[in-house]
Amino acid sequence: MATVTDNTTLHRFELIEQGETAFLDYAYAKGQLVLVHAEVPQVLEGHGVGGTLVRSVLTEARTRGLQVVPQCSFVEEYIHRHPEFADLVAASSEQL
Repeated sequence: MATVTDNTTLHRFELIEQGETAFLDYAYAKGQLVLVHAEVPQVLEGHGVGGTLVRSVLTEARTRGLQVVPQCSFVEEYIHRHPEFADLVAASSEQL
């Protein structure tokens, strides 16, 4: 299983698979983790890489005690399909 790392310099979580990097850009605002944009290289699409990335980021947010603000539609849809992460969504962004 691939490892997701927090690239704090670029403000994104990264998952490297087959030499390609999938990533989820983030920012911190008001003590919350704002999930801005996810991108999966075309060669990796359809192999669960995006889901693995988002699941890992949400799990890390839970570990850090952070609420998330999903601005990325992929993250929003992932949380909608996986309600076990719904409690992480900051009250001000509950539009799921």
